[in-house]
Amino acid sequence: MQKKHESGTDHYLRGRYMSISRRKFLGWLGAAGFGSALGNTARAASNKHFDGYPNSNGVLFDNTRCIGCRKCEEGCNRVNELPEPERPFSDLSLLDAKRRTTAKAYTVVNRYDDIVNEKGPLYTKFQCNHCLEPACASACFVRAFTKTETGAVVYDASVCVGCRYCMIACPFEIPTYEYDKAFTPRVMKCTMCYPRVVKGLLPGCVEACPTEALTFGSRQDLLKIGRERIAKFPERYEDYIYGENEMGGTSWLYLSGVSFKDVGMREDLGVTPAPKLTAGALSVVPMVVGLWPVLLTGIYAINKRKGKIEKQEKEQAVVAALEKAQNEAEAKLAEALQKAEKEKAAAIETAVSKALEEAAKASEEDADDTAVEDADQKSSEEDS
Repeated sequence: MQKKHESGTDHYLRGRYMSISRRKFLGWLGAAGFGSALGNTARAASNKHFDGYPNSNGVLFDNTRCIGCRKCEEGCNRVNELPEPERPFSDLSLLDAKRRTTAKAYTVVNRYDDIVNEKGPLYTKFQCNHCLEPACASACFVRAFTKTETGAVVYDASVCVGCRYCMIACPFEIPTYEYDKAFTPRVMKCTMCYPRVVKGLLPGCVEACPTEALTFGSRQDLLKIGRERIAKFPERYEDYIYGENEMGGTSWLYLSGVSFKDVGMREDLGVTPAPKLTAGALSVVPMVVGLWPVLLTGIYAINKRKGKIEKQEKEQAVVAALEKAQNEAEAKLAEALQKAEKEKAAAIETAVSKALEEAAKASEEDADDTAVEDADQKSSEEDS
């Protein structure tokens, strides 16, 4: 039976009139942080509306083909020369918990056990969606983010001031920060393997996928492929391509066998590009938002200090427990030795007493024998 779904425009236009969520509000603030202080500079730095290179490249993810093998994660890690994870990519137990991207993992796959098809649970791959009109770029007043003609949204760490407005503005909660690097922290996210793509190579995750759940190509071609799959297998897919319209459209597109919200995707974003949402706010949001990076850094420092104190307290507790155990053991040993000494002394005393008694008895017996012998001798002499 064919699944019914609202048309993309009808369904997602409703998102424009929903009440402002906390994150959307913070997103507007992030995009406008220095607006009142920098005036025209901030206004100019925010991306003006543009078409976002709709004919650029993109990737189509089909969750009905994904088997949750994490090969895409491994490929991403390899080509981007990211740190080796603590647990190997073959360890699928990581899928037991929902994860998000980090500064050391540009993409993650999450499993949804409650949603199954003929092949088992469904999976969703998360990474930067490379919006046609990126919220991160519109929020960045130093233009550290750029939407390229290849489709990738790239980041220039050399101009980044660490304000992290991009993290607040992103509706997909993708950019992360190297909080553990005190002097040269960077914002980290998927680059759609931009250095590889400009050389004619595939993104690492696409190259590594063994089931063709990921398809790289022209965004227009990917939309055509998506529509053809939906038309050919209407019972398999939702009648919608996620990313075609969300936030003005994204370079990453998605096909799903169930409602997108059931596999971790937001359906409340609407179709309006982020720069349009934030343009008006740039001139009215107070400078107080500039304190946000300080607040984030402070929270991180407090949490790190708290963790350090907790670790020290645990270590001190272990040392105290060991000392207590050692003292108790030494006390018990001393008690046992004292008891053994007493038992040994008592045994010796008993043995000596017994020996003395036996010696006295033997002496008495010898005396009696001597007396008998003397009496017998005297009697014999008298008879003579």
